[in-house]
Amino acid sequence: MSHKVVIIGSGPAGYTAALYTSRADLAPVMYEGLQPGGQLTITTDVENFPGFPEGVIGPDLMERMKQQAARFGTDVRPGYIKSVDFSKRPFVLNDGKNELEADTVIVSTGATARLLGIPGEDHLMGYGVSACATCDAAFFRDVHVAVIGGGDSAMEEADYLTKFASKVSIIHRREEFRASQIMLRRAKDNPKIEFLVNTVTEEMLTHDDKRRLRGLKLRNTVSDEVTEMPIDGCFVAIGHKPNTEIFKGQLEMDEVGYLQVHDGTHTNVEGVFAAGDVADAEYRQAITAAGTGCMAALDAERWLANNKS
Repeated sequence: MSHKVVIIGSGPAGYTAALYTSRADLAPVMYEGLQPGGQLTITTDVENFPGFPEGVIGPDLMERMKQQAARFGTDVRPGYIKSVDFSKRPFVLNDGKNELEADTVIVSTGATARLLGIPGEDHLMGYGVSACATCDAAFFRDVHVAVIGGGDSAMEEADYLTKFASKVSIIHRREEFRASQIMLRRAKDNPKIEFLVNTVTEEMLTHDDKRRLRGLKLRNTVSDEVTEMPIDGCFVAIGHKPNTEIFKGQLEMDEVGYLQVHDGTHTNVEGVFAAGDVADAEYRQAITAAGTGCMAALDAERWLANNKS
């Protein structure tokens, strides 16, 4: 069966695209992906999404968006698309059990924060541990926080956090940094930032009585000495990986894997559009993802109107 619109991935971008295309009577089909609702489902309080003056819990916000899209007729399906063929029209997509055809496709598969994979990290994500300073920095006013990483992202996160935190410790496994000299100098010139080099984080420690970060277990890579550092917040800033593996060789992407778009949300393949973090290495906010989801829906609607068979 052929569909006018298939949306690959959910989150703010996918759900917004679904809302707009369903209200346009395009009967979209959405595959929610491996993490239905995207990164916001592992976020606790969201205070910077318009319309929620008291804040909203990340999973609740995503559930509301999902229900709103479904209300207007979006066919929301669990699971994910395993392969695509954009070389023929209509496009062919495979979910591992069935093939379906699509006149247009909106890609909103997002990006995944690279994590350390150490004990305590998953358990404390959203409870003192974060991968986004611009999302969560305001929760850490006048306290000591750590940033783990050595690239531009880590320097930017640390610099931003000093607007709120009383002290920021950058923890890096080597003495050399991948960060550009200008970003590194800016961090070193900031009196609120200290550097712990030749140091790796081996565990994130929780309070015995509650699910909340209390410190980090650190190991010096030169002396092998293990210490514990009390800390109120920890930001993992070792980069993001866009979820674009199945599009390699078909959609243009940069060296990291972010999809390249032009004229709004158009990819290099006519009729395929990209929205949200999968095509955004800079802002990575729920509101910007929702905005590009709207744009992708409108771009798809116009493309269909101009390419009637």
